[in-house]
Amino acid sequence: MTHHYTGLINRYRDRLPVSANTPVVSLNEGNTPLIELVNLPKKIKKDVRILAKFEGLNPTGSFKDRGMTMAVTKAIEAGARAIICASTGNTSAAAAAYAARAGIACFVLIPEGKIALGKLSQAMMHGSVVIQIRGNFDDGMRLVQEVARTLPLNIVNSINPYRLQGQKTIAFEIVEALGECPDYHVLPVGNAGNISAHWIGYSEAVGLKTESCPNLEVAAPYKTGGLATKRPIMVGYQASGAAPFLRGAMVDQPETVATAIRIGHPVSWKLAWAAKNESGGWFNECSDEEILRAQKLLADTEGIFCEPASAISIAGLLKDLERSVIGEGSMIVCTLTGHGLKDPDTAIAQSSKPFLVDATRTAIEAVIGENMPK
Repeated sequence: MTHHYTGLINRYRDRLPVSANTPVVSLNEGNTPLIELVNLPKKIKKDVRILAKFEGLNPTGSFKDRGMTMAVTKAIEAGARAIICASTGNTSAAAAAYAARAGIACFVLIPEGKIALGKLSQAMMHGSVVIQIRGNFDDGMRLVQEVARTLPLNIVNSINPYRLQGQKTIAFEIVEALGECPDYHVLPVGNAGNISAHWIGYSEAVGLKTESCPNLEVAAPYKTGGLATKRPIMVGYQASGAAPFLRGAMVDQPETVATAIRIGHPVSWKLAWAAKNESGGWFNECSDEEILRAQKLLADTEGIFCEPASAISIAGLLKDLERSVIGEGSMIVCTLTGHGLKDPDTAIAQSSKPFLVDATRTAIEAVIGENMPK
């Protein structure tokens, strides 16, 4: 008998706030690969195991699909005819795709000129109404909440608690793959819903409650006291130009090349602090230069092409390994939140330019000869 994977809601139905009658809206998201990095640890000469949960292989190319399948499913169950979100790109792509799948309208607010074209093209192609605002993501988030108070629109940003319920399943998949929680889990922090959701999932894996969970009726904790015996230390990384958790206060004008985390007023502020404090973890920051260097390093050494915001997981981890706050022999999982094709312009700008030569064997052999490993 064959078993056709049909998405994370059906896989974890008894661990999510859905019933047998809930109309599931899915693109078969989840079930993403957990890839062990084999070359990078040797290159940096550290005795650690590093595994990358590559969320860029979700249907729309980012982890946002995990939350969006739940948010749109619950919106349809409630009779919604339209959804709305503010976005730096990935949320709009996921919202547009799942709205198209559900046959409802989608409205997205994005900052003018502050969105990677790969993401913008997805929102447009899926038929959503894209509204560019002369402001940043935080302005968009404020406006979405204001508009939804007077119009029949269902907000699908991470203030929607069902988003976090979908995103928590990443922890279930990791525990099932490893047979236990890792020692550390490191990931990017922008709007901070993802670190909160990861912590909810890990907590449910060991049957413990967490202050990171919004007030929402959910199923009984996953494998209470069974599958995992510990929770990981959670470490969140922010871009230096958009680092409210490092500054201890909101940032009004966030700036970073990592557009997915260019957020100064994270809506999951309290939940993320709870995840950090309960896990005994910390926040750290990376410069744009460090982020781009890590993106290229990961692509060059491991063949994994992630977007800049994802690469901060690697950039931050390298810094923390260098300062020895993560010990030798540790098992570390990094969430790579989105695919590199989300932002091709940034990737091309930091890569070697193609060689342009005559269409002759001699010209080709000359280029190969100059670049052949010695």
